[in-house]
Amino acid sequence: MAVQTEKKIQLFIKHFLDISLAFLMFFLLLPLFIIIAIAVVFDSSGSVLFIQMRPGLNMKMFPVFKFRTMRQGSEKLGLNMKKNNPQITKIGKLLRRTHLDEMPQLFNILKGDMSFVGPRPPLLSQVDVKNDFEKRRFLMKPGLTGWAQINGGNWISWTERVKYDVWYVDNFSLFLDVKIFILSVWKLIIRGEGLYEK
Repeated sequence: MAVQTEKKIQLFIKHFLDISLAFLMFFLLLPLFIIIAIAVVFDSSGSVLFIQMRPGLNMKMFPVFKFRTMRQGSEKLGLNMKKNNPQITKIGKLLRRTHLDEMPQLFNILKGDMSFVGPRPPLLSQVDVKNDFEKRRFLMKPGLTGWAQINGGNWISWTERVKYDVWYVDNFSLFLDVKIFILSVWKLIIRGEGLYEK
């Protein structure tokens, strides 16, 4: 009982920090939002944002927001995580490398659909809905970054990513979140690890 109470308190603090940090980052990064939006429009025809439904907490579907990094309608061609994907635009390559394409997900955090740290929200088609182990990754809100991302991301198999996500859910703590956040800046943004399939 004490463990569950402690986890609830940490989840409350996590939610408070998510909302507070998302508000702060949104206002600080607003000029960058505008610059990126203009760059996306001038780089290729289509909408500024790419919006896609993904399963989140308790597998509830919600719209994930991203800056569009591919040509309009590319999602109809299927999932392609290769670096040489011809559908990725010039500005899209830069946005993906710096993870700035994920910035609109600050709105997802403010809406309460996402957190800064948690299992990344997959496509529903990637999920084995009959697998109880895999469904455990949906017991926490999805995140901008997660344990699987700093341990390989797209460099590792889907099965490994699921195991890392479930491990995170089972071992969640605020200290672990801070660790993942710091390592994400180093591994994902500075070093560019795990972005594309090997």
